[in-house]
Amino acid sequence: MIVLAATPLGNDADASPRLRAELEGASLIAAEDTRRLRALAARLGLNITAPVIAYHDHNEAEKAPGLIEEAKAGARIVMVSDAGMPSVSDPGYRLVSLAADAGVPVTVVPGPSAVLTALAISGLASDRFTFEGFLPRKPGQLAEALEALADEPRTMVFFESPRRLAASLAAAQSAFGSDRRAAVCRELTKTHEEVIRGTLAELNEWAKGEILGEIALVVEGAPAAEFSAAAVDEVLELTRLGLRMKEAAGHVAAREGLRKKELYEAALARK
Repeated sequence: MIVLAATPLGNDADASPRLRAELEGASLIAAEDTRRLRALAARLGLNITAPVIAYHDHNEAEKAPGLIEEAKAGARIVMVSDAGMPSVSDPGYRLVSLAADAGVPVTVVPGPSAVLTALAISGLASDRFTFEGFLPRKPGQLAEALEALADEPRTMVFFESPRRLAASLAAAQSAFGSDRRAAVCRELTKTHEEVIRGTLAELNEWAKGEILGEIALVVEGAPAAEFSAAAVDEVLELTRLGLRMKEAAGHVAAREGLRKKELYEAALARK
């Protein structure tokens, strides 16, 4: 069997009894960082007798098939990431995919998740959300990625480096608007946990100071668009005059400060 086991984000008291039992009873432990896993086990007072191997983004493709063969031979393999739930922006996805194809049972030891912890503490809508992982580093790609999410109605959760947070907040303000609400969640569950809530303009100003620690950024989804009948009528009139509907929607949206995609869809529906 393959066991994906969630480990504490920063507070060792969050280690579940099941996590402790699985680590002590494993045949083999695949850890994103073997030193961090052994340090956690020592702090928890666990007696780990199983071999511990490194299993991370750079060797997952190489190691996963061998782990599947071990499991097929009867081994109980426990896979842990540095912190939180494996496979969520961490190694583990490929292992589960191969296990499913090979008919190897997979189970999960649920527990800490930086994504869900940040969402819950942000104060933003949590009924529908999307996790976007780490944003691109290059300015052009960063702007493009955020622009593609400008009309996303669900709450968005990102991971970010403290060194790049200021640039990402500035790009988010440009793509989403100054008044979009957001929360910077820093060092979740740790001694210096901090949550800064405000508009993107306010957070952008705050981020000009020194920032340390692991960061999750939660951003409010786009509000529902409201278009006047006149705006939709103008798009359709420009279309009748020969413009492509997307070009017409772009022209009217840019002038009126509307969202092009939703104006286009409203005009298409009317037509």
